[in-house]
Amino acid sequence: MKILITAGPTREAIDPVRFLTNRSSGKMGYAIADAAVHAGHQVLLVSGPTSLDVPAGVDFIPVESAAEMYEVVARYLPKMSAAFFTAAVADFTPAGFSSQKIKKSGEKMILELIKTRDILGSARQMMGFGGFLVGFAAETENLEANARMKLEAKGCDLIVANDVSRSDIGFDSEENEAFLVFKDRTELFKKAPKHDLAMHLVSMLGE
Repeated sequence: MKILITAGPTREAIDPVRFLTNRSSGKMGYAIADAAVHAGHQVLLVSGPTSLDVPAGVDFIPVESAAEMYEVVARYLPKMSAAFFTAAVADFTPAGFSSQKIKKSGEKMILELIKTRDILGSARQMMGFGGFLVGFAAETENLEANARMKLEAKGCDLIVANDVSRSDIGFDSEENEAFLVFKDRTELFKKAPKHDLAMHLVSMLGE
């Protein structure tokens, strides 16, 4: 089976030395890529900047911005049978880019932001993807309810929702705990190493 996985954060450039980003380490996506390869699948990993080693046997395309990730996913997704969108893609990007370093002046700097294109939300209708679609939801409250709304709005088969306000799971952690929200049910995957969750998710592809 051909699988596309997005992972890591994106970086939205303000000027040549500054950018907007988030705390995503990429560990969950890389763990899924590793588990999928070991299960015998053909894997394309599209990743924002991380400090992680690319799993052996994985096809890899590095990107920086949300726009770059969108373009790569749009190019390859229609050829895939399954997709795991674990990347923490920026919702907003600076309206303009300064080609020179912005100098400090005054007490304030107002930064205008515009929405980025919704990669997960574009998968079905815009990109024509008909395979098994898994989205991830980094939440701080109402995990199951927010995940179910995302499942329906984005046309996913599964949303994996975790509480990023907790320091022991999620961002920067080796472990995760998540609600697995399907169209007809919700399951709790109890706290365990991210690789265990990755193997559990990949095992669903054979069901």
